[in-house]
Amino acid sequence: TQSLTLNRGMLILVATPIGNLADLSVRAQEVLRSVDLIACEDTRTTRTLLNAHAIHTPMQALHQHNEHSATPTLIDALQQGKRIALVSDAGTPAISDPGAWLVAAAHAAGVTVQSIPGPNAAITAYAASGFLAEHFVFAGFLPATESKRRATLNTLKGPNPIILYEAPHRVAACLKDLN
Repeated sequence: TQSLTLNRGMLILVATPIGNLADLSVRAQEVLRSVDLIACEDTRTTRTLLNAHAIHTPMQALHQHNEHSATPTLIDALQQGKRIALVSDAGTPAISDPGAWLVAAAHAAGVTVQSIPGPNAAITAYAASGFLAEHFVFAGFLPATESKRRATLNTLKGPNPIILYEAPHRVAACLKDLN
């Protein structure tokens, strides 16, 4: 096995399981054990994952409500040589989950950003879908309000399959808007 060399002052995006805690790769486990800090969407969810793999790295919350305010502190830590892993609750961070703001700020600050590949709900679902199309459109989460959701859906028309995410409590309304 070839492992990632963790340089000082590095942000590492680590994809996490989307259903089964055993799906965390050995490489991802190694990174999560080796970094100085794990920035995570929800510390409770990440603690469950870390406990399942006997990982004891400190965590800091980085979610949709604090991403803008927490990013400068994390960038400062990275510039001081800290190694920080970024995880979301499930799947690849910064893909329809918190983290994109931090990643962009890290690039702007000249911080090295690496990514450990792993689970991604959109790709996993598409691979199992049976669609024969070579291309698809990933739309992420649709807006919550009906008018904005419908406007967004109107821009997504085309010949390729469209993958989108939706919150469980909005699935029925979304399906209605898709008709």
